[in-house]
Amino acid sequence: MKNAFKIFSLEEKVVVITGGAGILGSAIGTGLANFGAKIALCDIKNAETRAEEISKNGAIVKGYYMDALDVESIRKTSEIILNDFGKVDVLINAAGGNMPQATTSAEMSFFDLPMDALQKVVSLNLFGGAILPSQIFGRFMAKNQEGGSIINISSMAAFRPLTRTVGYSAAKAAVSNFTQWLAVHFAMEYNKKLRVNAIAPGFFLTEQNRYLLLDERGNLTQRGKAIIDHTPMGRFGDPEDLIGVCVWLASDASKFVTGAIIPVDGGFNAYSGV
Repeated sequence: MKNAFKIFSLEEKVVVITGGAGILGSAIGTGLANFGAKIALCDIKNAETRAEEISKNGAIVKGYYMDALDVESIRKTSEIILNDFGKVDVLINAAGGNMPQATTSAEMSFFDLPMDALQKVVSLNLFGGAILPSQIFGRFMAKNQEGGSIINISSMAAFRPLTRTVGYSAAKAAVSNFTQWLAVHFAMEYNKKLRVNAIAPGFFLTEQNRYLLLDERGNLTQRGKAIIDHTPMGRFGDPEDLIGVCVWLASDASKFVTGAIIPVDGGFNAYSGV
């Protein structure tokens, strides 16, 4: 029975996580480290601090400064990671998020949303959250004899455009499309063992969306209540709920899976409301 679990082992695999110091990225990093992965945690702040916290359990985790929207920053960091670890087997693009200025509200109509805010949200989630790191790290991952795995973070907003989140919904839909495009491109042009998939989290409380889901007293907003009412499992997701699917996609257990967008949503996408 023990040997049966080896298919999920991440021992000797090097995993790069962008946005790794965030709530979701650091939870995924902790989970993958427990399965034996060596983790390169990348972010624009707190990467070294989070890496030290995760490594207290004996895992090999290093933190790196990296701006996912700056090609030179990604390139320089990738070179340091290659020097430190010798290879990259898995890239998890967890950089992303939303901002109030790109979200409609009673105070901000669609017609008044500022272009710079919309551009920032789209750039962060699509370019910084998927395309640019995949370009830089994918160049040498494509040369891996055993291939590898790129995991993007999409969203329920890609399946069903959500009210108010204009830029975020558009960007995440683009992330899903790009994920499928890149899966085909890598397999047909470079390396049939280099897989590209995405997970589509449902509703997880983060610093970027807390203002939409909870009021100042910590109670559900009308939007938060609507989400829970339309989630058959009746709760928001916990960051740890993403670990299992990431282990699966990063490991040999999913070696024939590419171009897939996996919902992790408590049934939200499957529920018609009736």
